[in-house]
Amino acid sequence: MESNKKISITVQTIVNIAIEKVWQFWTNPDDVVKWNNASEDWHTTKATNDLRIGGRFTYRMEAKDGSMGFDFGGVYNNIILHKQIDYILDDDRKVSIIFTATNNTTEIQETFEAENENSIELQRFGWQCIMDNFKKYAEQNQ
Repeated sequence: MESNKKISITVQTIVNIAIEKVWQFWTNPDDVVKWNNASEDWHTTKATNDLRIGGRFTYRMEAKDGSMGFDFGGVYNNIILHKQIDYILDDDRKVSIIFTATNNTTEIQETFEAENENSIELQRFGWQCIMDNFKKYAEQNQ
């Protein structure tokens, strides 16, 4: 019997800057294109973001050698300023991001439903690499 239960994966980091800047870097398309990649041989060439419930975001991710690319996008279904962003990806997977501010640090915890093409380990690794790139970018540009 096949189970339809979706597996959730969580990645997280602590960024050593205040929530207001973290929120800006996370949601501003001009910043997203600078940190949203899992490895040095990939980049985000374009980002759009309509940050409101029912609003849509799309990030165009491409291999730097031009060999492949894809759009990563979805629609927001919950936004609590400086605290939480939830959205549903174009393939119907759910994502929830919790921001917890403490003084001048911000913990980010992102939980997403796994897809069926890649292993859980590979998905966790890729999303954690993007999270680590975000931390590095945010702390260098605060």
